[in-house]
Amino acid sequence: MTTPSPDGDAELLERVLLEGRAMMRRLQDARALVRDVTGRAENPDRTMRAVADGRGDIVELHFDPRVLRLDREALGRQVTAVLRAAQWDAEARTRQIMDAALAETADVPAPLDDGFVRDRVERIARDLL
Repeated sequence: MTTPSPDGDAELLERVLLEGRAMMRRLQDARALVRDVTGRAENPDRTMRAVADGRGDIVELHFDPRVLRLDREALGRQVTAVLRAAQWDAEARTRQIMDAALAETADVPAPLDDGFVRDRVERIARDLL
C-alpha cells in the first residue's frame, strides 16, 4: 500500500478520528445492551426457573412448592440444569450483541504506523531541498 500524499493528511486524520469515535460509540452501545441482557430457563414441568444476567450471574431463582416432592439428587440435577440453561441463554444473547458490534467495527482503518510517519518526514525533507 502506498502512502497517500501529505496534502490529504488533515482529512485522513479527521476520518480516522471520526471512524474511531463512531466505533467507540457502537461498542459502548453494545456494552449497555449487554448490561440489560437476561437469559431465562425453566425445567420441563415449569416448577423452577432461573434468570441470569449478561455476565452469566444468576439474578433470580424461583421454585414452585411442588419441587419439594423431588428427592435431593433429582432436585440438584434439575437446579443445575436450569441454572446452566439460563447462563447459556444469557451467553448466547450476549454473543449475538457482541458479534453484531464487532461486525460493525470490522472496517477500522489501518493504524498509522512508524512507516507512515517516516515516509512523511522523508517527503518533507525532500521537499525542503
